[in-house]
Amino acid sequence: MTTLSIRLRPGQDLKTELDKLVAQHRIEAGLVLTCVGSLTDVSLRLANQEGATAYHGHFEIVSLVGTLSTNGSHLHLAVSDSTGRTTGGHLMAGNIIYTTAEIVLGILPGVRYVREPDPTFGYRELVVKKKSK
Repeated sequence: MTTLSIRLRPGQDLKTELDKLVAQHRIEAGLVLTCVGSLTDVSLRLANQEGATAYHGHFEIVSLVGTLSTNGSHLHLAVSDSTGRTTGGHLMAGNIIYTTAEIVLGILPGVRYVREPDPTFGYRELVVKKKSK
């Protein structure tokens, strides 16, 4: 595994910047190792909901987890507000950096992630494929 460490700056969109990094570095199989930072705007698709829910204020990033790939990423974000109340869900566009986001990504060279329809629910789900040499 190789790693990529980045810092996002105020006003940048967390998901948009991660998508750009995946494309720029041609990441076929990656993961978020860690992320700390803060947001002013949060956009999450909550469990079993169709669209995004937006929150405005000041939030700490307490967790960002998931898989990254040029074939489709899947990321979940948890944030806490000034009272410590925490919420989380599927990362959507619209998560705007307040002061910083310090992120370390892992890149797996021997595999590639693809998304294929799963007949159980019809969603495009992760399939791990070995890279041919």
